[in-house]
Amino acid sequence: MKTIQLCFLWHMHQPYYTDPLTGSASMPWVRLHATKAYFDMAFLLERFPEARSTFNFTPSLLLQLEEFSTGRVRDLFLEYAQRPAAELTPTEKAFLIRHFFSANWATMVRPFPRYQELLVKRGVDVHGQDLDRLARQFSTQEFLDLQVWHNLAWFGYGSLQRFPRLAELRAKNRGFTEEDKQEVLALQQTAIRQIVPMYTALQERGQIELTTTPFFHPILPLVIDSEFTRRARPDLPLPARFHAPADAEAQVRRAIDYHMHTFGRAPAGLWPSEGSVCPELLPILGKTGIRWLATDEGILYRSLQMADQTWNRHYHLYQPYAVGTAEQPLTMVFRDRDISDAFGFVYHKTTPESAADDVLRRIRGLAYDIPLENGLLAVILDGENPWEHYHDGGERFLSLLFRAFEQDGLHIGHGIRVQLNTVSKALEAVPPPQRLEQLHSGSWINQDFKIWIGHQEDNRGWDLLQHTRARLVDLTPSLAPDKARAAWDELYAAEGSDWFWWYGDDFDTDYKQEFDRLFRTHLRNVWTYAGVTPPDILNQPLVEARTPQGLDLVQLPLALITPTLDGMVSNFFEWRGAGTINPTPPLGAMWKSEGLFTSIFFGFDREHLYLRLDLDERSQTRQEHCTADVFIGSGIQQYKVSFALTAEGADSFLLSRADESGLYRDRASYRTICRRKILELGIPFKELGIEIGIELRLTLTVSEHGMEIARYPHHSPATFNRPGDDFEATMWRV
Repeated sequence: MKTIQLCFLWHMHQPYYTDPLTGSASMPWVRLHATKAYFDMAFLLERFPEARSTFNFTPSLLLQLEEFSTGRVRDLFLEYAQRPAAELTPTEKAFLIRHFFSANWATMVRPFPRYQELLVKRGVDVHGQDLDRLARQFSTQEFLDLQVWHNLAWFGYGSLQRFPRLAELRAKNRGFTEEDKQEVLALQQTAIRQIVPMYTALQERGQIELTTTPFFHPILPLVIDSEFTRRARPDLPLPARFHAPADAEAQVRRAIDYHMHTFGRAPAGLWPSEGSVCPELLPILGKTGIRWLATDEGILYRSLQMADQTWNRHYHLYQPYAVGTAEQPLTMVFRDRDISDAFGFVYHKTTPESAADDVLRRIRGLAYDIPLENGLLAVILDGENPWEHYHDGGERFLSLLFRAFEQDGLHIGHGIRVQLNTVSKALEAVPPPQRLEQLHSGSWINQDFKIWIGHQEDNRGWDLLQHTRARLVDLTPSLAPDKARAAWDELYAAEGSDWFWWYGDDFDTDYKQEFDRLFRTHLRNVWTYAGVTPPDILNQPLVEARTPQGLDLVQLPLALITPTLDGMVSNFFEWRGAGTINPTPPLGAMWKSEGLFTSIFFGFDREHLYLRLDLDERSQTRQEHCTADVFIGSGIQQYKVSFALTAEGADSFLLSRADESGLYRDRASYRTICRRKILELGIPFKELGIEIGIELRLTLTVSEHGMEIARYPHHSPATFNRPGDDFEATMWRV
């Protein structure tokens, strides 16, 4: 029987928010995710004893769970939650108004009437507002209810079922007492204390495998040698060379030691931070007893390119590879990007049943197409952040998925079975059939390291890190052992990737300045533990004061265009003056690889609305299964333009109009569309019934097998007016 080993690897990660000198943490995300994702995933697997999964816990997260469990560390949000509402100062009240709605509003605020009522009273946008003035509008009872709901909403389905009192408090909804609040916070602490024992018990009965990551989640290739950046991106400006292979070894060794301390056995597998690998990493891992590591399929693709091998995804991706030596054997597995990304970005938009059916459909299709007698399919993703977007925390979706594998795996006919397994057990069944002769240096994000180095903010951070490390090397021989260890731990914490994730313009968050402060705090602590006054430069923010541009910007057309709809860039000027929609996904704590379009243009002349899609050649296989819909609206008039992305299917588009019930009715088919190198189409304004000067709202969505996988612009439609004869004159600026 042909057997495909299906391996889920759930990555659990938080940066080290703790300041050891003060015994406090400024961010609440370890504590809040603990009562939701970390607790839920273990609870769910307890209900499905035949389900197998692999979990990756970063030691920086485990350490903070231990700190919270023992009460050694409290975070600032917890301190403000514990404060009696009647005793809150004006500053503390302003803090609650600003920060205690930090949750996914659609799934964790609006379902609870009182929490939603408080959000409406505050308003959805408080940037630049007078928080003290807003806070004065709230009563003591409203602040108490807000303190409770900020913590109560973060309990997931597992803790709600384990602790029935939580459901009673949710049903109470409003008018909480200080005693109610203390109950919520006490149950939060109880749940946190149960997390490690729950995962340990699942490990002991062989249901899960637990793996590690370098201790403080550094990008190890950059720690080994920042010049490795040039292998994938020779164009990037770099800081002074950072070269600390000893630190890389220490981050791995300490991770393994702490993992053993926490779970009672050494990990066999490792997820390198952000899937970041390079050839020099392999001997470091080989010396530690690690037997396998995982990264993204893009790394495999680039590695095979280096060896002049032609990429065949169905053949190459779904097998493990030997990368170590005979003395230090190592195996690598590579994640299926499409399925992994769908968990985080697609399935929360549909029903749990449709989501589970889609996963199983993809798996069945791959099981048939993989040309190996036995294969390995790795689905690797963030195990905590996605579930905030699911209305039930993903409980039903994951339950349906795990249930499908209960009876000795998923039998799909023709002598083919898909078996759910841990990675180590899967590798026993499917040992690597070949060696990966070359290994590309890069991360799972764009197969390079640009996120963490190359921007001036990143580079300034690396320079400060280098300066602090050099001073610590000089001072270490004169330090007492406990001070030396504390100083080096803080340096390793500063090497973590998370601070650099938010530097530069790749990502944005309301807490950007706080991540910058935490990075500099860890560096200042190095100097303090070493008995030396920290340099003043560490008091100066690295984040530049600027209005976040975001990556969702729409550039409106500046001139009329009349392109030739031939699927080619016939000449440079035919789309000059068109508007653009940035196809880059919205960026935050999770990164999504879409890869459908490299550019999106839209524009018009007096009679037509034009759209141009520059298709990503690397995603042609996926595009073959996709359809696109362009939604164009003006007031109550709503139209939809539908077409396939396949070269053969993009010879016509269908125009439909929404009726009073919102159902789209077909009107006509048009052939003003062509796909060759690019896809171009033109829509007659007269068919839309849109008069000159009327405002239009445009959104493009892409669906795969009937399920939306992408939306452009990502948050709100592109808005513009149908042009008149004076359009170009009004756009002229001196």
